[in-house]
Parts: sequence; C-alpha cells; structure tokens
Amino acid sequence: MTSTGRAATTSVRHNAVWPVLAGVGLLAGAVAAGIGALSLAEALTATGLPDPGPVTTYGLPFVRAAGEIAAVVAVGSFLFAAFLVAPQRNGVLDVAGYRAVRLGAAASGVWTVCAALLVPLTVSDVSGQPLLEHLGPVDVWSAAGLVDVATAWRWTAILAAAVTIASLPVLRWGWTPVLLAGSLLTLMPLVLTGHSSAGGAHDLATNSLFIHLVAAALWAGGLLALLAHALRGADGTNTRLAAHRFSALALCCFVAMALSGVLNALVRIQLPDLVHTTYGWLVLAKMVALSLLGVLGWWQRRISLSALAADPDARAPLIRLALTEAVLFGVTFGIAVGLGRTPPPPETTVPSATEVAIGYDLAGPPTVARVLFDWRFDLLFGTAAIIGAVVYLVAVRRLRARGDAWPVGRTVGWLLGCAVLLFTTSSGLGRYMPAMFSMHMIAHMLLSMLVPVLLVLGAPVTLALRALPAAGRAAPPGPREWLLAALHSRVSQLLTNPIIATVLFVAGFYGLYFGGIFDTAVSNHAAHILMNAHFLLSGYLFYWVVIGVDPTPRPIPHLVKIGMVFASLPLHAFFGVVMMGMQTVLGESFYRSLLLPWHTDLLADQHTGGAIAWAAGEVPLVIVMLALLIQWRRSDQRTAKRLDRAADRDDDAELAAYNAMLAEMARRDHPSR
Repeated sequence: MTSTGRAATTSVRHNAVWPVLAGVGLLAGAVAAGIGALSLAEALTATGLPDPGPVTTYGLPFVRAAGEIAAVVAVGSFLFAAFLVAPQRNGVLDVAGYRAVRLGAAASGVWTVCAALLVPLTVSDVSGQPLLEHLGPVDVWSAAGLVDVATAWRWTAILAAAVTIASLPVLRWGWTPVLLAGSLLTLMPLVLTGHSSAGGAHDLATNSLFIHLVAAALWAGGLLALLAHALRGADGTNTRLAAHRFSALALCCFVAMALSGVLNALVRIQLPDLVHTTYGWLVLAKMVALSLLGVLGWWQRRISLSALAADPDARAPLIRLALTEAVLFGVTFGIAVGLGRTPPPPETTVPSATEVAIGYDLAGPPTVARVLFDWRFDLLFGTAAIIGAVVYLVAVRRLRARGDAWPVGRTVGWLLGCAVLLFTTSSGLGRYMPAMFSMHMIAHMLLSMLVPVLLVLGAPVTLALRALPAAGRAAPPGPREWLLAALHSRVSQLLTNPIIATVLFVAGFYGLYFGGIFDTAVSNHAAHILMNAHFLLSGYLFYWVVIGVDPTPRPIPHLVKIGMVFASLPLHAFFGVVMMGMQTVLGESFYRSLLLPWHTDLLADQHTGGAIAWAAGEVPLVIVMLALLIQWRRSDQRTAKRLDRAADRDDDAELAAYNAMLAEMARRDHPSR
C-alpha cells in the first residue's frame, strides 16, 4: 500500500473511534432495555409497585448500561495512560498517553451525566410514579435522600464529576494512577446496591461483586482503550507494548471475573433455578458470554500478539478481534444490567435477624473451638493474604534461582503476617467480629499492631526491587520503575513523615470510637471493610517508618524511631482505659438488633474490648524494640567496618591527624613543655 493510501486508512480509522465506542454503549443500553421490558411484569409482581411508565421502564436500564460502558472506558483510558504505554523521559505524557487521558475525561463526563439522570429515574422506579407526569425536580430531590439506590447514584455522579474535572489539566504521568483509582472509585456505589447488598450471605455477595466489577472494568475498559489506540493508527511500538501488557492483565481479570461471578450467582440462586427461572437463564447467558470472551482473549493473544511481534504496524488482526470482543462486551454489560432488573428466585427459608444484618448465622457464643475452626472465608482480605504469600515465595525463588541470598527470617515474618491476616479475617474470629465488640477489638489489634509488624519485617519492597527486572535506559518503564516512582513520590514523602504516620496510626482509634463514626459504620458491611483496610494500612505505614527494613523516602535516626514507639504507647493505653470506663454502649442499637440470646450484656463486652486494647500493645512493642535494637547494632557494626577499611587503606591517617591535633593543643596550653 502506498503512503497516501495508508494515511487515508489511518484517517478513516481515527474517525471511527467515537462511533465505535458510542456503538458499544448503545448496544449495551438496547440489550438492557429489552431485558428490562421483558421482565417488567415479573418485577412488578415481586415488588407490588405500579408501572412507572415507558420512560422509566426503558430509560433506566438503557442509561445505566450505556453509563457503565462510559465508566469502563474512563477506567481503561486512565489505565492505558498509566501502565500500558510509556511516558516521555521527563515524565510528561506522550501523544498516546495524552489522547488516552482526554478520552478518559470525556468518558467520565458522560458517566457523570448518566449517573445524574439515574437519580430521578430511580426515584420514579421505586415510587412507581411516571417520571414526566407526577415527579418534579423538588419531589425528586427530596425523595432521593430517602432511597438508598438514588443516594448511591447521586454519589456516583459527584465522584465522576470530580474525576472529570481533575483529569482536564493532567499532562504528567504521575497523576494518571490517581485518575485510575478515582475512576474505579466511581464504581463502588454500584457494589452497595442491587441484589448482592441484601439478604442472606450478602457479605460474600458484596465482596464477590466488588471483585467482579473491578475486574470487568479493567478488562473491558482496557480493551476499549487499546482498540481506540489501534484505530488511531498510532506508533506501532506503543501498540505492541500496550497489547503485550494488557494481555497479561486480561488473563488475571478473566479468572477473577469467572470465579467471582460463579460465587455471586450461587449465593443468589440454587442450581435448579438456572434452568427454571428467568433470572437463571440470564445468569447462564452471562456465563456463556464470559466464556466466549475468554476464547476470544486466548485467540487474541495467539494471533494478534504474534502479528505485532513480527511487525509492530500489523494492527489489523488486533482491531478485528478487539471489535468482536467490544461487541460481545456490550451484550454482556446489557445482560448484567438486565439481570439486576430481574427479581431473583425467592428464598426458600426465612433468614434470621442475624443473617439479615451480617449475612450469616452464628452457632452460639464464641468458644475456643468455634474461633479456631468455624471459618468463613473473607474474599477480599483472605484472598489478599493468600496471593501475597504466593507472590512473595515466587519472588524469593527467583532470587535464589539466580544465586542471590534472601534472609530466611524475612520470609518467615512475611508468611506469618499473611497467616495472621488470613486467620483474623476468615476464621471464627472474623466470623464473630461483626457481632461482638470484644471480638471486633481483638481483630482490630491484630490488624493494626501485629499483622503490619510481621509484614514490614518481611521487607516486601526490597524484595520486589531485587526480584523485578530493570527496564534499562532505552526500554519503557516497567513495574520496578513504577515502584520506585511511588516510593519517591511526594505522597510517599508526606505519609512517611514521622508526625503524619503517628497521627494516622493513633487517630484512627480515637476518631473511630470516640468521634461517633463507629455507631454509623457498625451496621454496614462496606464500612467494616474500610475499617479493616484502615487498621491494616495505617499500621503498616507506621511500622514501615519505625522498623525501616525497607527503604523509605525519608530516613530517620534510630532515636526518633524509638521516640515514635514510646509516644504512641501511652496513647494506646489511655484509649483502652477510657474504653473500660465508658458507660455508653457503642453500636448498641445494631448489636441489640441481632437478637443473640447469649450476647445481652453489651457494656461488659465493651469493657472487655477496652481491656484487650489496653493490653494488646505489649507484644508488638517487644517485637518492634527487638527489631530496632538489632538494626541499631548492625548499623554500628557496618559503620565500624567501614572505618576499619578506611584506616587500612590510609594507614589510619584520620586517627594520626586527630592525635596530632591533640598534641598541638597540649603544646599551646603548656608552652614550657
């Protein structure tokens, strides 16, 4: 093909980017609207509400599906700019990254509009009132605060608008991971609505839906962003790099989506319901679509990556397969939205008050046997503990395979930390944690004071920097360079300030329990996840600064580290003493609503929790002090060896000069001598 013909083809493809993305959104909306209309009678029968009219019946699923396509395009575009293509050496985005950020900003704007439209549509759907006849702006605004789903859409619109505004001035690579995190955050209100957020086993359903949504957004969004990049006919080297990196990510997302989707479906329905109910048929249709996407992804990896490896400008196989995947993704998202509009099969048993509140029943009061053996796996923290242990061992094996040593003590520390994290969140302790304040406090102490200490002693950052290959000067930055950039970023420098780290670590205790947050958060599953994440992350940050096995952007002397430990210790002890003396029960209404006949003395249980908080700081303190003393001793030994080597090289010239200085001073003081 001549250069003129190739330029014309590139121009046509470039002009096709927006029509292709819009077409995927329209396809998803049409599929969702069609399924919603077909299941309307069944939904009205299940809810007992009147028909809200055609605008809501067709408009709500259409806008939601189209909006979700816009949301994943935003996620994929920011992912593309952050990790799939390389910026310029000065940190400024190159052309491909800049175009991806602009595409993400536009998609976030569309997502903002769709989420805002879904507020009145949701109010109309819940109230059964036609949107254009009986609901004015004032009615919608006043009712939105009373409907959880409408409130979730209002927050989604606010978060998406914030991401849109924040992305407009971005020109440097350092902000793109922040935009990616923000775009993923806009999906979180979806996790808290729908079938998964209520009923029995809603803890498993919500956690699996979180994994499912994040994996779907990264997979579908990354594919659409890669397709947009290929359609623009950009630099072939960037296309090959982006396709190679996305292929590895897509495989992980496919596995996560498949496992979490199957688990979420099994929580909602029984196996016979798959073939006897409309809801089951839609679940099967979604599973078939996901399987086809997996086959296409395998074919993409086999055909497109091979073609790009042979010729970076051979984008035709990538575009053809990516267009097919995009169409299938549009259908899949439409089915998913239609599935959310279809009532699941009714539960065969009436759930207890405890099951409704926390997602499962408790066999009785906590005993040693129940705490040790009555497990309920935590999909988020339990999975993170297992993956963390496996990845760490793989990195250690890589080091040893090339002949490098790695201290056994660090491996033991990391594995113990992962084991304690798994036990805390998935054993009987994790099972009883939402129902009893004392068990919650044991988990709190373990997550904030023991698990972080063990994980920090494992030195994961040092291990990653040694195990990950360097990209090289001419090669685009990879995971090792991303880790170094995060380590030396301004955010890392701020968080590792001793004062900031100590305040974040200690303020969590006082702000959560004495600031009124716990009373609001104790009844919410998502709030429990956030609490556990805060305990873990704030503790890790504090002990990362204090123990300092891994490199930090702000090295501090050992005396300052010891001062940090002794400064936080009295605050923890004081917190426990105050908790033991309180006469107001925290979260009383929630704990009473569980109707546990063996858990009635809530104040005594709270005082037990205070005693646990008061006594729990001793063991981590001993571990930290031992680690600091060992580090201090090794530091002195390294300094002494360095001085001895210097003395051997210059025949102890520094000591001779020092002695000569003393002799000269003595001569001046006693001239007669």
